[in-house]
Amino acid sequence: MQPLQQERSQFRMGLLAVAIVVITILTLLAMGRPAMCSCGTVKLWYGEINTAEDSQHIADWYTLSHVIHGFLLYWLLWWCSRAFRPLKPPMNRFALAVLAESAWEIFENTPLVINRYRDATIALGYTGDSVVNSTGDILAMSLGFLLALRLPVWLIIAVALCFEVLAALVIRDNLTLNILMLTFPVEAVHQWQLAAP
Repeated sequence: MQPLQQERSQFRMGLLAVAIVVITILTLLAMGRPAMCSCGTVKLWYGEINTAEDSQHIADWYTLSHVIHGFLLYWLLWWCSRAFRPLKPPMNRFALAVLAESAWEIFENTPLVINRYRDATIALGYTGDSVVNSTGDILAMSLGFLLALRLPVWLIIAVALCFEVLAALVIRDNLTLNILMLTFPVEAVHQWQLAAP
């Protein structure tokens, strides 16, 4: 592919990623998700969990998990690109990662998943994400993807491990525990999480 064609293709994929985010926002609003926290403010960071404002602001402790989503999607799509030529350009993989994360944000805010979080995890009063929070989660995944594109593998693994340990220590939850408790709840883990100060 010629350099000019390559630039145009990258630009189109970037526009596609933006369009996916806009469609996701409109879909979440159509599903009845609140645009922002009912408290009337939008905070860049909200560090408390199991409150009415959890998952309602731009970033929170679960944002770390979404950065790790970006790492994982980068590596999965890179691996797939070895066999599927259209995924060779990084921007094509980026647009597909944005689509995957956006699909998760929509699915995560369905009654099925919200109720599953309430039943199986420590998110006892979880009511779903605000649109602001879901958009922040997609941006966090995008950051993770772009970091994985640029940084050495060892550093990305170290960052992911640090994020997981930090979240486990501070809120007794992280991506690994979240997946475990959503798919195969362990009562001992649940009790440990509930005992958080």
